[in-house]
Amino acid sequence: MAKSIKWQDDYWLLLMQLYLQKPAGLKPMYSRGMVDLAIEIHIAPEQLFNKMCQLANLETPRVEHLWETYGNNPRKLARAASLYRSMKGFNNAGLFYEGVETTEGFEKDFRPVAEGTELTPVMLTLILDLYFRLTPITQVPETPEVQELAKLMKITPQQVAEVMEVLQHCDPYLKRKETTDSLLLEPCRQIWRRFGNANVEDLASYAEQLKAYFK
Repeated sequence: MAKSIKWQDDYWLLLMQLYLQKPAGLKPMYSRGMVDLAIEIHIAPEQLFNKMCQLANLETPRVEHLWETYGNNPRKLARAASLYRSMKGFNNAGLFYEGVETTEGFEKDFRPVAEGTELTPVMLTLILDLYFRLTPITQVPETPEVQELAKLMKITPQQVAEVMEVLQHCDPYLKRKETTDSLLLEPCRQIWRRFGNANVEDLASYAEQLKAYFK
């Protein structure tokens, strides 16, 4: 379960810098820049996106002051953001986060599920979404949808098909009796427990947002 987050004023500098990156404006919730910043400051992308909406809408006096100070001076903003990053944890990293509860959980969705593989839970989620759109006979590297997803995630169609084959072992409707020793079995089971019995439309919507990370 995610812990509550204590927002730090200096985070606005980093968020504003991201907001102003061309093309300036709101960034997709799971764009790579948004996720990278979320991991850096330990705040989930959904929460960070809400903060960016506040930034865009000038919702607080603090945000208005930021725009007045840095809105037309990107170099000044870059210096302030760089200074903040250089001082983060200065002398004692523990003191920097003293009294701050960090979110643990979302970060692992963007890390490899096992040694020797580049696949992450996010990638398995996208593959599961496609899994529900295909029949077992079409869950093969030659299927155009498999190739398209592989191209988006910069992996091979064979890797996507391999995950789908493992997902078949997690699918209670297929009732596959043969076993598999794939290292992806447990990660796939975890993804199935999270999304396999949920509303497929909710999964599809989430997967569509996650695709922004790979674009």
